[in-house]
Amino acid sequence: MPDEIERMEVEQCIRDSIGWALNKDIDRLFSIMAQDENFFIFHPDSRSTIVGFSAFQELGQRSWMNEAFKATDFAIRDLRVNYALLGNAAWFSCMLDDHAEWNGEPIGWDNCRWTGVLEKRDNRWVIVQMHFSFAKDN
Repeated sequence: MPDEIERMEVEQCIRDSIGWALNKDIDRLFSIMAQDENFFIFHPDSRSTIVGFSAFQELGQRSWMNEAFKATDFAIRDLRVNYALLGNAAWFSCMLDDHAEWNGEPIGWDNCRWTGVLEKRDNRWVIVQMHFSFAKDN
């Protein structure tokens, strides 16, 4: 099982996978994602599924690094992280608020359910998959 330092590293990866956008540190974002074609993200709408790191990288450069995009704030609530017995995998769940502007107009999510899986590869934690969704009964 991971020690306290590793637990903090995992939680920092999770936070940085959203928080990177506040200062557009895209190098940090890319460094904490699995850089292979098995990486994927399910977004709440069916048109935004991302499969493979190269597709994610392209989206990041095209959208989030665009001058029209400006992250404004985010909040992660009720973060739960569990670890595999071997200590080489972790999965998390939380509630996410993520806000930004596009050409000065507010965009973002409130009360988004966010889950994901991390693996320890080459002695560092990387996110291998994420899933964002909204409860239908809100």
